[in-house]
Parts: sequence; C-alpha cells; structure tokens
Amino acid sequence: MKRRGVTIVLHTDGDVGSRQYRFPLWAVTAGKWGALVVALLVVLFFAFAGPIFRNAARVPGLEREVGRLRAENGRVQQLAAALNRAEANYQTLRQMLGGRAPRETRTAAKPVDLMHAAPVRAAPAGAARYETGPSMPSHWPLDVRGFVTRGRVGEGSGNDGGETHEGIDIAAPIGTPVRAAGGGTVESAGTDTDFGLFVLLRHPGRYETMYGHASRLLVSEGEVVTAGQVIALTGSSGRSTAPHLHFEIRREGRSLNPLTFVKERN
Repeated sequence: MKRRGVTIVLHTDGDVGSRQYRFPLWAVTAGKWGALVVALLVVLFFAFAGPIFRNAARVPGLEREVGRLRAENGRVQQLAAALNRAEANYQTLRQMLGGRAPRETRTAAKPVDLMHAAPVRAAPAGAARYETGPSMPSHWPLDVRGFVTRGRVGEGSGNDGGETHEGIDIAAPIGTPVRAAGGGTVESAGTDTDFGLFVLLRHPGRYETMYGHASRLLVSEGEVVTAGQVIALTGSSGRSTAPHLHFEIRREGRSLNPLTFVKERN
C-alpha cells in the first residue's frame, strides 16, 4: 500500500513546466506542530524577556539616581554635623546662663551633686495651709503668682491650630521653688525630650500631677512627698523657649484644667 503524502506544485507564470515537491504526511504533521511550538516559544520569550529588557534599559537612569542620592546624603551628613556643633554650643550657652541641658531619652533621676549645687531657698510649707499625708492636688505649685503664658487646649479645640496642650505654662524665673500640689508618691522623675527635667506625682483618687521644664530635681522616683514640699526648681529644659513651669493635673489618664482645680493662686 502506497504511503500517503503531500505534494506541493510550483508553477512560474510564463513557464510551460512546473515543479512538484512531495513530502510524507508525517513530515508535514511534524512540521506543523514544530511551527506551533516555535511560535509558542517566541511568545513566551518576549513575555518573560520583555520586562528584563525594560529593567535593563532603566539601569543607567537608576545608577544616576543613586549617585544623586549619595551626593545628597553627603550634604545631609555635613548639615547634621553642623547642627550637632550648633546644639553643643547652644547647650553650653544655656548652662552658662543657669539652665540645664535636656537629654534625649527619659532616664531615672540621678543624685544631685550637693558639692556643686546651689542651695535651695524656700520658706517651709505652713501647717495651716497644706494637708499632711497623701492628698488630692489642690494647691498652686509656686510661691509666686507667675504669669500663665499658655493655657490648657483640648484635643482639636482652642486657638492653637488644633494642637493639644494638656496643662498650663506658668512663666517664672529660673530657680523658683516648685511645690507639690498635693501629697503623694513620685511616680517618675527624670528627663524627657519634650518636658526636659520633670516630676510626675501620683495622688489618692487616681490623680496625677506633672511638673515639667525644671532646672533641678529635688526628689527621686518612689519618694513620698507631702503637699507644699519643694520638689524641683523652675527652668527651661526640654522643648522650651523661656523659663517656665509646665503644670498638669490628670485623673485616670484624662487631663483636667488646673486653673479651675486648685484652691489658691498667689
């Protein structure tokens, strides 16, 4: 039996004769499937190689961008070094003027070197004015009236552009005695980036009082204090532009307005 095949006849216009090409059927079938496989491989090649070629074309631009970023990073490092020198000069000037440089992280208060510390001059708390033992914060924290330069601003209210200020700022000269607004325990005493040298007291009834921007701390964590006891001296440490006391009263984590809470204001 004669094998089946495929015959291809080629005839050129104007010629008498023609040429025939005969291929076995299996060869034609194999060629057809081979062409499909090659076409599929070509499609897959461009599908996977296309992104590679596009990314390779971006390499020169990315290298230029990396060079630019490295140059900017060098300038940032130079500016950071200049800022550190300026900060060191600023802190030196503050120490010369009587302030105390704030630290960047909160730490426990260290004992004061009494050989070099200036003496504290403050009248003792009168027995008729202050309670004894633990008590709610109800007293003005300074012996002077002071000047409230900034009041309490609630969250999203007030005239400070929506900024929250959970206490009051009382302008007072550096070294003014800061008294405990009530009797309690020193919850924390140390330094903070924003408040500088600070004291946080815990009182009965889940009340807390906060005293910030001090120039000197006179109590340490865990110490029991009475109402009217001098716990710190005013200053301008932390994020502060002038000597003042930041004073807060809190209850269960909620800020209260000290101006409507304390009994007296000298």
